[in-house]
Amino acid sequence: MLNILAVGPHPDDVELGMGGSILKFTEADHQVTIVDLTDGEPTPQGNPEIRKKESVKSSRVLGIEERITLDFPNRYLQDEIEARQELAEIIRKIQPDILFAPYWIDAHPDHIATSKICDAARFYGKFTKTEMKGRPFYVKKIYYYLASHLKQNIKPSFIIDITKEVEMKIEAIRYYESQFGPSPEDHQLFEWILNSNRYWGSLIGTEFAEPFISREEIGIQDIEALL
Repeated sequence: MLNILAVGPHPDDVELGMGGSILKFTEADHQVTIVDLTDGEPTPQGNPEIRKKESVKSSRVLGIEERITLDFPNRYLQDEIEARQELAEIIRKIQPDILFAPYWIDAHPDHIATSKICDAARFYGKFTKTEMKGRPFYVKKIYYYLASHLKQNIKPSFIIDITKEVEMKIEAIRYYESQFGPSPEDHQLFEWILNSNRYWGSLIGTEFAEPFISREEIGIQDIEALL
């Protein structure tokens, strides 16, 4: 069983970028924890209580047993020492095998900051002689999911088939009702998600998939992993 930590700037970002993969992980009995660096507020139709209820319902769909919401400011999230250390303490406590972070190229400053915070927190996690809580720990692997506000065609390091999980991914995202207004444009998001996942699936011969990026080379232990 793997211990996996997925970090997002706001509730719903992890679901948008890798909700299908998370469901695949939990159904394979891997332990998955989500950390949202902000509560996502303020937004036009939400409030902290509503957003919390939405994330709990979404997490339940994906099989998430632990979801942590930190208290950093939405829209003004910064790659700063406090954020690095707080996430590093969670890393030292959970000791994940894999860390998932947002792709570092994005139009949203909060997404960019989150990616940088994850990189730094991974490094901070191994510090000795520090006031941070927990034993030193360094996450072996960090991968980046795509939940970007840019329409970009990246070159993934690997792509995960979510054909069996895509309906539940959409269900999990639909629980964030406060983020979808009455306009048709708001509800076109679901069509965009499906079209995007369908495109990534077409590259690997499946119906739907999610892309991931690694800054480092990825090694394999078994030839069957290439199939």
